[in-house]
Amino acid sequence: MPSMSLETTPFARRVLDALPMTIWSVDLDGRITAANQSWSRFAQDNGAPDIAPEVAVMGCSIFESVADTGSREQIERAMTLLRTKRVPVVRWEFPCSSPTEERVFLMQVTALSQGDEVTGFVFATVDITPSHRSREALINTGIALAEAIALDRVYEEVALQLRRAVPSTGFVIALADEGTAEFRIAHQQGYDETTPDALGLERRLTRTWLEALATGHVVRENGSRGLEITAPLISAEGVLGAITLCAAPIESEQMLEEAERVLAVIAAQTAVAIERAWLVRRVEQKRRLEAIGEVAAGVAHELRNPLFGISSAAQMLELQARENPVVVRNVGRILREVERLNRMVTSLLEFGRPHAAHMTGGDPELVWDDILEGERTRLDGKQLHLRRTRAEQPVRCLIDSEQLGQVCRNILVNAFDAAPVGSELVLHSQLTPAGGWRCRLTNGGPAIPPDVLPHVFEFFYSAKTGGTGIGLALCQRIMDEHGGTIAIDSVPETGTTLTITLPPMSVK
Repeated sequence: MPSMSLETTPFARRVLDALPMTIWSVDLDGRITAANQSWSRFAQDNGAPDIAPEVAVMGCSIFESVADTGSREQIERAMTLLRTKRVPVVRWEFPCSSPTEERVFLMQVTALSQGDEVTGFVFATVDITPSHRSREALINTGIALAEAIALDRVYEEVALQLRRAVPSTGFVIALADEGTAEFRIAHQQGYDETTPDALGLERRLTRTWLEALATGHVVRENGSRGLEITAPLISAEGVLGAITLCAAPIESEQMLEEAERVLAVIAAQTAVAIERAWLVRRVEQKRRLEAIGEVAAGVAHELRNPLFGISSAAQMLELQARENPVVVRNVGRILREVERLNRMVTSLLEFGRPHAAHMTGGDPELVWDDILEGERTRLDGKQLHLRRTRAEQPVRCLIDSEQLGQVCRNILVNAFDAAPVGSELVLHSQLTPAGGWRCRLTNGGPAIPPDVLPHVFEFFYSAKTGGTGIGLALCQRIMDEHGGTIAIDSVPETGTTLTITLPPMSVK
């Protein structure tokens, strides 16, 4: 029985020749029965021997144009599977090198039938290099970001993989504040030349970032630099932000959709990597504080007895030398310094050997109520006015009221010391989108210098005269134990704001 051919009518022939993919048919023995023009060009471009126009190859064996043994075996397996009707179609990918580049093609083989009998096979090949590169870039991105545990490394890897995956002239990674939804640029490349002002770029792109987060989908817009594609950054643990990419000219809508899909996947991988980097940083900070605490407790223990001896000896000397004002004055200095060192020793012991936290469900606003009541005299003495805004509704978090009270008292005293006489302190509390609690305490005192601000939570670092440099480090340790955060921001226009957050009860 004669085999079926691809050539049916002149019109069908013209359609086949117009297709961008290569198509040819073979009989059961692999002899070519038809081929479109794309197949001839493909064969010539990739080293087949003397492929003439498609008519000249009729009757030639397809295996003669296949150079390597592996490809011949793959074709034979496909023909066997289709001849026995075990599968309806066979597909595989294969690389194909040219003098200028490496490309990847998809081969698809189906059976030609007459009635129930298979009479031949149709081979179709299409260039899938762009999709293959996108897939490869996503795999490489996943591997690279899985190894990145520092934020700087995460941003470097994202930049590298974006350049490989999507033709672009620049990109921006922005992260949103959980409570205010204000965006801050965390990393950018390529936008610096035309937009040196990061605040201006944030203002221009904020609406697009919010839209991407609200919908959870990629947003496409024509910006000042051309087509901008934005994908949301969303993780299970609360990383919120967006990646905006300024795309280079893209040939087709299909390729543009491919670029959007790739960017969306890279954005999801980036959110997970950022979340992991934050977790690693918190774990490292906790271990560092624990190590410092052990040393601090040991030092405090060794200092306590000598200080007690010095204090006792000074008091006896003071009693015996009441008639000598010089001795009395110097003994008084000794006792004051001993008292200062005793306060430091007490702080060291509190930091190094904290009481075990007893977490129970409670409203942190009630903790503030107790602290403010206890410090009312101090506030009135400096004529400070406290303006307080509570959360919209009661909040329940897992807290140790005593330890959280220690944090609140410490930050209130710091704000009290920094605030000018007769000024206002602002205490503002609110619910977070995840159901947790956040409060901000702001004083209008002088701003903390930018070179000092990164160090305020470091152990033994204090910008306050007479400070021990332990208070804020202890606050940070307590907030870590609560699964919360503590942060500080200081600018000349508004003063210094210290923010503490607690997760909802359902989150450890």
